[in-house]
Amino acid sequence: VQLQASGGGLVQAGGSLSLSCAASGSSVSRYQMAWYRQGPEKERQFVVVFTWSGELLGYSDSVKGRFSLSRDNAKNTVNLQLNDLKPEDTAVYYCTAGNSWKRPEYWGQGTLVTVSS
Repeated sequence: VQLQASGGGLVQAGGSLSLSCAASGSSVSRYQMAWYRQGPEKERQFVVVFTWSGELLGYSDSVKGRFSLSRDNAKNTVNLQLNDLKPEDTAVYYCTAGNSWKRPEYWGQGTLVTVSS
């Protein structure tokens, strides 16, 4: 499975961004998928867990009510909508896949989200 995350950028606090996760590989639909993030000088943190069909299975309390998930069938991507962004959301966001979302075997290259105050 190959994963590619995109859509990061610089945004002011309170703003929004949409991240995309593109995946290739015939077995991707059987994996649990998740977004993780790692901020500067912080440990990697789980954000959301979802299926390749776009079903949201769970999310971190830190993003509850602010982040949402959708599937773009035309582009064959699953998108993470980040709303009401805060400086503490600044991180590299990774799209992952694996037999368990808690220990993903596959990681994309990450996309940087920077939120200015």
